[in-house]
Amino acid sequence: MADSDGAGRAGRRARRWFGFGAAAKPAPPSKPTPAADAAPRDAEASVPYGMRVAGSWSWRLLLIGGVLAVVVFLVIQLRLIVIPLLVAVLLSALLVPFSGFLQRHRWPKWLAVAVAMLSALAVVGGLLTLGIWQIVRGADELGAQSLVAWDEFRDWLLDGPLHLTEGQLNEWMAKAVETVQEDMGIIWSGALSVGTTVGHFLAGMLLALFATLFMLIDGRGIWNWLVGIFPRRARAAVDGAGQAGWETLQNFVKVQILVATIDAIGIGLGAWLLGLPLAVPIAILVFLGSFIPIVGAVVTGALAVFVALVYNGFWPAVIMLGIVLLVQQVEGHVLQPLIMGTAVKVHPLGVVIAVATGSLLAGIPGALFAVPVAAVVNVMILYVSSGVWKDDAPPSTVAVRSPLWRTVPQRPGFQRGE
Repeated sequence: MADSDGAGRAGRRARRWFGFGAAAKPAPPSKPTPAADAAPRDAEASVPYGMRVAGSWSWRLLLIGGVLAVVVFLVIQLRLIVIPLLVAVLLSALLVPFSGFLQRHRWPKWLAVAVAMLSALAVVGGLLTLGIWQIVRGADELGAQSLVAWDEFRDWLLDGPLHLTEGQLNEWMAKAVETVQEDMGIIWSGALSVGTTVGHFLAGMLLALFATLFMLIDGRGIWNWLVGIFPRRARAAVDGAGQAGWETLQNFVKVQILVATIDAIGIGLGAWLLGLPLAVPIAILVFLGSFIPIVGAVVTGALAVFVALVYNGFWPAVIMLGIVLLVQQVEGHVLQPLIMGTAVKVHPLGVVIAVATGSLLAGIPGALFAVPVAAVVNVMILYVSSGVWKDDAPPSTVAVRSPLWRTVPQRPGFQRGE
């Protein structure tokens, strides 16, 4: 019995040592070596934290810049469509409150829209007709006065402190005529481009009027359709930002008309007091030019000074220049900060940068739309970043009831999916 117990213990000992008759236990998982685990951590730690933050910002800024570049490129390529649509939006911002006012006073919608459109056309057409009629009527006198002013300037060049000779003046005139003759091809191509530009202008004007008419008729339906394109969770932010931007645009248009009227009255009154025969066209051009910040004021002011120089001489032109500068200073230091700055909430430095950038990218149209676009984008970004839209429930699926956006035939008993 003792021998059998000893043999059993010996067998168990042998099985324990050599694994005989028992399943081998799985080997424990090998631990990673410290060198292999520390390699990526050392590589990441070797980059400074500031560099990692800068890299994160860099690729995001590059992505945003690329998207903006594509948007600007598309806008420039489609400018013949984009510019009339922007004009229509500005006109709608002015006419929608007027049409709504008439409708609140029990006017039929079609009559209120028609009166608003015809009023805008009558005002703009009347101003242009009056200005062109005055210019055409005084064109002959302006030409004669220009020749007289040139003769006086020529005499000053000959007898003044410069002491130029008749031969030098004739030589310069001959070079100017030769230059014009050599560049006649460029002039003809420019004339053809002007003809093309006139055609584009007429087509754009018709498109702007057509778009304005439909914005007056169904502006809310168009906006609801645009909001419905976005995901449901983003509709509250988009709708609120759009309404804030629309209110800012309406304020901009009304304030810009007020500022333009003050500029036109000031410069036109100064021209009338100096006895200039083209005081009315000058006031009209100042009014229309004031819608282009900075650029319009400089061009129309220079025109007023030129007319004063041609008709009344040097010192009246200096007085006219002083009047123009005074009006522009009042606009820049009183009207713009107190009225325009409050309405659009854009810093004067931002206005200058926006106008410079817009004129560099798109010329006069860019300068015209730079300030309203900057103001609207600024307000929309501030609204979205404020987060106030998070407290509002997202709008439900937009029900497009407008015939303009209806894409499925509506028949009695017809349902989608049938």
